[in-house]
Amino acid sequence: MGADGKHPYDEKKVKFRVNMLGSQKNNTKWIITITTVSFLLSASLSFASSNALKNVNNVFALLIVLVIIFIGIIFDMVGIAVTAADEAPFHAMASRKMYGAKQAIKLIRNANKVSSFCNDVVGDIAGVISGTASAIIIVKITGSSSGEITLAGLAITALVASITVGGKALGKTIAIHNSNYITYRVGVMVSFFTGKIPWIRLKRNNKKI
Repeated sequence: MGADGKHPYDEKKVKFRVNMLGSQKNNTKWIITITTVSFLLSASLSFASSNALKNVNNVFALLIVLVIIFIGIIFDMVGIAVTAADEAPFHAMASRKMYGAKQAIKLIRNANKVSSFCNDVVGDIAGVISGTASAIIIVKITGSSSGEITLAGLAITALVASITVGGKALGKTIAIHNSNYITYRVGVMVSFFTGKIPWIRLKRNNKKI
């Protein structure tokens, strides 16, 4: 260490181990898959939300926007929690055959993919859709699509932005402080739904053979 106790004398000799998160082939396949899924989800959900908002009143349309924001916040919390969770306690839970423990371990071991899906795919898509939906509400209220700035438009934009940012900030704090609990609950949900969907259950049984 140097005289200041912070830096080594020769920083060029310091080497860090590369974290391996699957093979290069698997990572490339995952990137292509997640990009395709993002495109399809974004296009379909934007189309569906735009059509839905055009046929409802302004109050209900605003409630839909808030629900979209809430979904984005929840998935953002899941992505953060899985990344911050500690795997060790779940091994003890799995040894006692606690429901959902094995799925929680799988989530943690695939934290990069879970975080990418929850934070980037669902979270970002929710942000894009909520922004588009807000624009539709503004047009409905003002009766103009010319881009003219109005007090109502500014209020709705500021409301959506503040709820999104504030909600995600609060969600991240909760996720970090309760990472293991949230991860376990998600593991329980994954275990439940994979047991209910036939083709996923069949796939799991084939792996055991």
